[in-house]
Amino acid sequence: MKYAYLIIPCVLALATPFYNTVEPTLFGFPFFYWFLLAMIPVSSAFIYLAYRNEAP
Repeated sequence: MKYAYLIIPCVLALATPFYNTVEPTLFGFPFFYWFLLAMIPVSSAFIYLAYRNEAP
């Protein structure tokens, strides 16, 4: 189960053709850039969940 937590952010990051668009923009940044920036805390949360499920 812990590997499922690690696969989710990888699949989201590799699904570039689905979110490689200019619109919508956020503070002038295209969707592509702010989605990748939003993936940083999301990926950290999934890594934490995988670690927490492995620890005794």
